[in-house]
Amino acid sequence: MWLTAAGLLVASALVAGCSPQPVQAQAGGAANRASAQGTIENKGSDTLVNLALAWAEAYMQAKPEVHISVTGGGTGTGIAAMLNGTADIANASREIKPEEMKTARDKGMTPQQFVVAGDAIAIIVNPENPVQQLTLQQLSDIYTGKIRSWREVGGENRPIVLLSRESNSGTYVYFLENVIRLGKKSDLLFSSDTLLMPSSEGISAEVRQNPNAIGYDGLGYVTSDQKVIAVAKDNKASHVLPSKETVTDGTYPIARALYMVTPDEPSDQVKSYLDWVRTEGQVMVAQLGFVPLHGQ
Repeated sequence: MWLTAAGLLVASALVAGCSPQPVQAQAGGAANRASAQGTIENKGSDTLVNLALAWAEAYMQAKPEVHISVTGGGTGTGIAAMLNGTADIANASREIKPEEMKTARDKGMTPQQFVVAGDAIAIIVNPENPVQQLTLQQLSDIYTGKIRSWREVGGENRPIVLLSRESNSGTYVYFLENVIRLGKKSDLLFSSDTLLMPSSEGISAEVRQNPNAIGYDGLGYVTSDQKVIAVAKDNKASHVLPSKETVTDGTYPIARALYMVTPDEPSDQVKSYLDWVRTEGQVMVAQLGFVPLHGQ
């Protein structure tokens, strides 16, 4: 379980994110130079960006001598910035890929990956959709185009409209590997009919207005005007709704860790910030709909 890994450092590399949302604009330049000037450049995951913004604002209030600039753009974007020396911390909503680690090592880096929160990927549909529950296999069949009508999974005779994040998103990668491919070695891909949305908010907006749509989002982005589908690991398992409790106890089958990644052992300034995020900063995790470390 990801919770058991929360205190570990793991070697790491590339990441992906969302649209730019800076907390505090600072001049560019290499990450180490920015750190020396008292600025922490933090870029990456769309899933993590709102939480990272909240952390940065709270930390700067407590330590006004430190400036933190937070930008989204996707996990891949964040890791690329870290490798290029323009980010001190990359936010990531998936584990580091082997090829990303190789890129880092080729540049003489030894990235460190820190678990900072937990998350569930919620399956969302329009409230008018009568479908209440699905298995992972059914989700795989839906997103690969094998199942095309809601009637095949207990709904009405309507075409299924597939929504997904774009491929630079860590959530997209996690969903592909763990839902579409069911955690197995496979060459299955998203159906070519899938609509790729640039942000979590884009998926939410389309689900609200389209009764035929299905999408997926981090739990922190689910709103009351969406319907959340209960998911079962297989035909023999119970269908479970995503929540802090079902992520913590391991019963919800689409749960993951969220990470902050540094290019090497973090500087004293960055380490102090990461230590705060993983202790005092956990108060904000549940407030924003994510799952705190160690059940905090």
